[in-house]
Amino acid sequence: MSIDSINRIGSIDSVDADSLEAIEPLDVIGTADRLDAVGTLDATDTLDFIDTVDVIDDPGHVLDAVDAGDDTPGPALPSASPAAPPRVRTRLAGRAPAPPSRRAAVHSVGAVTAVLLALVAIGSVIHEPVLIPPLAASAAIIHGAPRLPLAQPRSVILGHLMCVVIGYAVVAVAGSSPWGAAVAAGVSLAAMTLTRCPHSPACATAVVIVLNTPAPATFVPLLMGSTALLVLAGWALSRSRPSSTRYPAYWW
Repeated sequence: MSIDSINRIGSIDSVDADSLEAIEPLDVIGTADRLDAVGTLDATDTLDFIDTVDVIDDPGHVLDAVDAGDDTPGPALPSASPAAPPRVRTRLAGRAPAPPSRRAAVHSVGAVTAVLLALVAIGSVIHEPVLIPPLAASAAIIHGAPRLPLAQPRSVILGHLMCVVIGYAVVAVAGSSPWGAAVAAGVSLAAMTLTRCPHSPACATAVVIVLNTPAPATFVPLLMGSTALLVLAGWALSRSRPSSTRYPAYWW
């Protein structure tokens, strides 16, 4: 029996069959772009090809009957979770600079630790507390952000020196109290801003002086010697590694 009609739906380009009398196994290769039917068709009135079928993997499968009017939906495919929009990812990442390389990070951390250990060793020898919190903050700025104005020798040395003077002046006028420490920090910040010597850890130096009232004869020389040591260590260690950022950007 001959085929009455072949309904084509989808992307079937050609059907090569000169004499079709009986259904034999049909080989559908690739994406159903071409159907090569070998043999004859025995009893088929209508062959419906649906464009949603891409590949039939079994070449020996016999198409018994395909109902063209069967629109029953197949099983739902799992949907991938939607990716975050680029704008959301950008906001989460923030505008902070990229982290340094592993070698640069190890170099900076090692330099800060070595300098602070040296201050502790000096204090152990002379039996005086040389390492104080403001000096640790100064070391972190010098080695962590060596190009900032806060890290330059002018700001480090003069900033601490001015805050020492302001701290002892507040103690002389108002005594040792938290109120006086807060005033000393504010006045220190104003003085450093006006003299173009910004160094935020130095404000903490004024606070330490007002709250603890150390003896000026020992505290001031140790503090100024420690700040000079931090600057010289930053200068030397920045040249120990060829690819590291040179310190300082300016001396005065």
